[in-house]
Amino acid sequence: MYELKDKVVFITGGSTGIGAKIVEFLLEENVKYVVNLDVAEEKGIELQNKLNKKYGTNKVKFVKGDVTNEDHLKAVYDNILKEHGCLDVVLNNAGIMNDTKEKYKKEIEINVTALITNTIMARDIMRKDDGGNGGVIMNMSSVAAFLQDIPFPIYFATKSAVLQFSNCVGLPDYYNQTGVRVLTMCFGATDTALLVRENLGNFDKEIEKIMMNGLSKTYYQKVESAARGVIDALKQGESGTTWLSIADKPVMNVTETVKKAYGLLTNLVIEGQKK
Repeated sequence: MYELKDKVVFITGGSTGIGAKIVEFLLEENVKYVVNLDVAEEKGIELQNKLNKKYGTNKVKFVKGDVTNEDHLKAVYDNILKEHGCLDVVLNNAGIMNDTKEKYKKEIEINVTALITNTIMARDIMRKDDGGNGGVIMNMSSVAAFLQDIPFPIYFATKSAVLQFSNCVGLPDYYNQTGVRVLTMCFGATDTALLVRENLGNFDKEIEKIMMNGLSKTYYQKVESAARGVIDALKQGESGTTWLSIADKPVMNVTETVKKAYGLLTNLVIEGQKK
């Protein structure tokens, strides 16, 4: 069981929704310090002040920044190491769901490119074979990574990329040399601003109409359930594992099911290569 007490944590997109509740639950676990990088300045400062008042001065620090800007990420790491000397946990939580022509490139940059960049940066700092103490990185995917459906093909693609990247970089060949666990969390539909109609869209307006009509039929789990799942998976998860938080149920380790699915596809490739 991984002990979160006294750990130094970096989370992206932690000002609202699941991220904000994760920060609060981390403080209940007696982490030493949490830094939250987000573009939502007003909400971020409000959360910082509220939690510092409740849990102690300088437990949470908000930093306004864009995860797609490598200089912003580097500045966070430089300050963490300067002030605390180490980094233990990184949560790549920032993300958007908007497949419109105007937003889809930003969606890919935030959901995939920035997440991969931040994972690599964090590993370089925490890796035991280069002077670090090891640690854990959790990358937020979605049940969208398991599905094929019409509403959000680009968003589904980004979350599939997160799942595949995180599973691969969490494999033993990576973990054994670095001591850095990489986990994947797949959330089901959750009651956050991510699924507010005004924040959604599709490049095909006819599909968008179908998508909007379907929202009212969706069950949204509570933010608290999703955040609790993150804490439980951080404590229990081995590197390369995949976790599912859905419908307010306790978080589930679905690694074997994911491996079985990829195993079937791998067998197709192997069979196809035979002469």
